[in-house]
Amino acid sequence: MTPDTSGRSPRQGFSAWLARSSPSIADALRLPLWTAASALVGGIAWSGHVLALPLAFAFPALWASARSRLTAAAVSAAYFLAASRGLPQGVANFYGAGLVWGLGLWMAASLVFVCVHGMLWSPRSGWRKAGGFGVAALLMSVPPFGVVGWAHPITGAGVLFPALGWVGLALAALSLLAMTSRWWSVTALALASCWIWSAANWTAPPVPPGWVAVDMAAGARLGRAPELDAQRVLMSKVEKAAASGARVILLPESALGLWTPTLERFWVEAVGQRGITMIAGAAVVRPDGYENVLVKVSDTAAGVLYRERMPVPVSMWQPWRSWMGEGAGAHAGFFNNPVVEVEGRPVAALICYEQLIVWPFVQSMLHGPKAIITAGNGWWTAGTNIIAIQRSSSQAWARLFGLPLVTAFNI
Repeated sequence: MTPDTSGRSPRQGFSAWLARSSPSIADALRLPLWTAASALVGGIAWSGHVLALPLAFAFPALWASARSRLTAAAVSAAYFLAASRGLPQGVANFYGAGLVWGLGLWMAASLVFVCVHGMLWSPRSGWRKAGGFGVAALLMSVPPFGVVGWAHPITGAGVLFPALGWVGLALAALSLLAMTSRWWSVTALALASCWIWSAANWTAPPVPPGWVAVDMAAGARLGRAPELDAQRVLMSKVEKAAASGARVILLPESALGLWTPTLERFWVEAVGQRGITMIAGAAVVRPDGYENVLVKVSDTAAGVLYRERMPVPVSMWQPWRSWMGEGAGAHAGFFNNPVVEVEGRPVAALICYEQLIVWPFVQSMLHGPKAIITAGNGWWTAGTNIIAIQRSSSQAWARLFGLPLVTAFNI
């Protein structure tokens, strides 16, 4: 037995061991509490109620207060999984399969968020921790990581700082960084004040005069039903909207099905008699897959108005298929057509999945749009809050920049 030559008594040695061990013991006790709190934050903030979005600003404070990388990763996982809890059921609905496949994709998507926030966490406070969170937030805002950048806290900027535009976005970004610092309590108090004021004076984004969105409940049949029957149903809805005085009519994603020259002639003749503009979702086939688009039909012409920048990964966007010599599914434009023109003014257009992530909104705002139009086909979201989250996200971004919003969904 080797004698103790350190000069410390057994009691002193035990005290030193206890002092060294206390942080890990404290972290073990903190782990379930911080994980539960983070899950609660993610679940409530992303419940589908737009006024709940600012609660996501509590996530960076929980992440920063972690005493170890393991706790930071657990906090990140709890937040993301709670926020995206509708994904397993949505995947099961889409593929007509059990929840196992959906649970697998849910976990896989969370790995990106967890790895980014886990790797960039720092045990040191101050600028290192704030900088780490800032880099993580930026990475989850743009491709490639931003492709699965759901539940981004910055979305709550539109509720906290409505109509402040880029100034509001900058204030929100600085607030997220401050929530990782020792000034988090002061920042939280200031944000809570803004939140209460905004909630008390909240109004939904207006719809441009003469614009009408037509929601549908056609389920999975939309865009897949026999052509003649489908077009007759759509025509009746367009006629009803035109009779109410609408000049611009927005239909949901995939409403027209495959866009063909025959379909183009049909709608130009139908719409041309009424002097209106119709915008509707469709699919355009190309040699290496297809494009998810919005087409515009007026009294003089028809054509593709907008090509989706980011289709749903896995179910639509499947780039790996091109490596095997197969069609690559839906084409992703990433940074193409940030704004389009409707009635002579720039408009930001987004389709379905793009309403859940950050960069399509921010990129479009850089080009000074005068309105936002969003369309979705959410039949596969039955039993989830995904459509509600898409609507609340679109409303928040529209309110941040003080823009009118038109949204059409199929369920």
